[in-house]
Amino acid sequence: MPRKLEPGIRNRIKEFRASEEGMTQQFLADHVGVTRQTIVALEAEGYTPSLTLALRIAQLFGKSVEEVFWIDE
Repeated sequence: MPRKLEPGIRNRIKEFRASEEGMTQQFLADHVGVTRQTIVALEAEGYTPSLTLALRIAQLFGKSVEEVFWIDE
């Protein structure tokens, strides 16, 4: 289960998902092994993923983890 998001951690999941024609939250969830509700929480920046999940998400988008997640200080 994802942990609560630390202050200042941001992501571009929604942006990258929207740029992939037809990629739904459910599609993303199914391909990275989580529930759609987890994707909803991640896109709302309410949770931060485990390292494994962050790597899976980045890999699915063909991006580095740093391109998907960053610390906004």
